[in-house]
Amino acid sequence: MNTKQPNGSESLFIMSKKSNFRIALIYDRINKWGGAERVLLTLHELFPDAPLYTAVHDKESASWANVFNIHTSFLQKFPFATKHHEWYPWLTPLAFESFNFDSFDVVLSVTSADAKGIITKPHTKHICYCFTPTRYLWSHYETYFPDRLSRTFTRPIISYLRKWDRIAASRPDHYIAISETVKSRIKKYYHRDAEIIYPPVEIPKKTVFSDLKRQSLPKNYYLVVSRLVPYKRVDIAIKACNELGLPLLIVGTGSDETRLRSLSGPHIQFIHNLTDDELAWYYQHSQALILPQEEDFGLVSVEAQSYGTPVITYQKGGGTESVVRGKTGEFFYPQTKDALKKTLKTFKKVNYRPEDCKRNAREFNDEKFKTNMQLAISKLIHS
Repeated sequence: MNTKQPNGSESLFIMSKKSNFRIALIYDRINKWGGAERVLLTLHELFPDAPLYTAVHDKESASWANVFNIHTSFLQKFPFATKHHEWYPWLTPLAFESFNFDSFDVVLSVTSADAKGIITKPHTKHICYCFTPTRYLWSHYETYFPDRLSRTFTRPIISYLRKWDRIAASRPDHYIAISETVKSRIKKYYHRDAEIIYPPVEIPKKTVFSDLKRQSLPKNYYLVVSRLVPYKRVDIAIKACNELGLPLLIVGTGSDETRLRSLSGPHIQFIHNLTDDELAWYYQHSQALILPQEEDFGLVSVEAQSYGTPVITYQKGGGTESVVRGKTGEFFYPQTKDALKKTLKTFKKVNYRPEDCKRNAREFNDEKFKTNMQLAISKLIHS
């Protein structure tokens, strides 16, 4: 874990230099809310004057971005592109290549897809803060295209996009990965080295929500907080809890919700549209957060621990970097319902101290993120 902090003179030096260069942020698309978007807001606190460039911006679903000066690409004018960018995969690379960054000293691309493909001139430094190499092209290709028919049908466009993605991956001057897991993927698929700066997690100042009473909630429930898409493997948690008769609350929405509901027995509930305080209440009162997927990092894992709640996570990916086995949670392996059932059968919340979970979560606070990001940018500029 990268926890090295600068001394006072280094921090002062960094802050004094901030106004001496112009920086721009670039992100794949602004049309949803999640962990990546929280990173962008933290970067806005660090660089409040930095404009934000993106392929498309859906104002209705991304009101959080109102604090930014946003510049969109030509795709913004295409029919339905703001809500269905996936309809134009062959144009998205061109959209990012069309931006001009000649007036900036630094461009920080925040991306899990195409934003790294921007073209900059030698006087403009390009730093890529990478959430993961493009997931559907590389690490999770078989999850997105599970059968021979889908792979055959999409082969030409996937081949084109993989070639472009490799070219795009060569353009940043420097890579920063969000975890050891992502660092390994960057090396494997892009043949580039990266340093690690863990993403920021807002550590709550208020940690008791006893006034938020919830009716009709089962006792001793487990919790999943996730987008409901296939690669998140929420189906594993549903099947395991079905067979054990354990109550499971699932917080989230997504394209896989209909299928997941069809798998769910009487002990499974789906919940939408929670406020931050309400979600905190659900974290606090659950037996554990279940993280059945291979996460790039796993912000929800740290969020749960910040409220004193242990985590049960698949023993691969970013979850293994934020959970301390036997102290703040447990792992299961392989990625099957039977392996998860085995862990659930022996799990007891009383064996995990809330203070240990909260202390571990503080290792990922936003001030550490800001300091480490400042150091990385300053080092590149003045090298």
